[in-house]
Amino acid sequence: MAGVRHSYSGQALTLLGDKDRFVIPSDFRKIVKASSDDKRILCLAKHDRWDCLVGFGLSRQEELEAQLDREEDAALRLGRDYDRELRSNLLFGFERIPFDDSGRFNMPDYLRSDGQIEDMLFFRGAGQSFTVWNPAVLDQQGSDWNPVKSSCAGLVKEVEAKGKRK
Repeated sequence: MAGVRHSYSGQALTLLGDKDRFVIPSDFRKIVKASSDDKRILCLAKHDRWDCLVGFGLSRQEELEAQLDREEDAALRLGRDYDRELRSNLLFGFERIPFDDSGRFNMPDYLRSDGQIEDMLFFRGAGQSFTVWNPAVLDQQGSDWNPVKSSCAGLVKEVEAKGKRK
């Protein structure tokens, strides 16, 4: 895993399925597995600033240590306090969630609550990680989010149209 950069892009929408499981979209699942040393492990946590979740593979752990180093160095250069232990707790508090070959996984109740998750997940690639949104919560974000909200709304509309045809 060391030295290999994994990058998430694009977007997808998945619905809550049988046995109270969600599905990691195929494009995201492949990267999560590759970045988890070919293990089916999804790392998922509450985003530190937004009302959504953030996901990634296990290789991101190494990047988080480097991020701590950069943040601490920057704080020292600027003469600011830096609580590395607190920041470590925030960055490394993610849940390791197993998923099957089809990407199905059970989301812990506390994460569903943290992300205000109901019966739909909108995945949005963000480079080294991806965000996971309740579409209704994403829709409440400010105008900076308009392109993301538009993508999500289009996918929701497609899913709803398919549901009406059944």
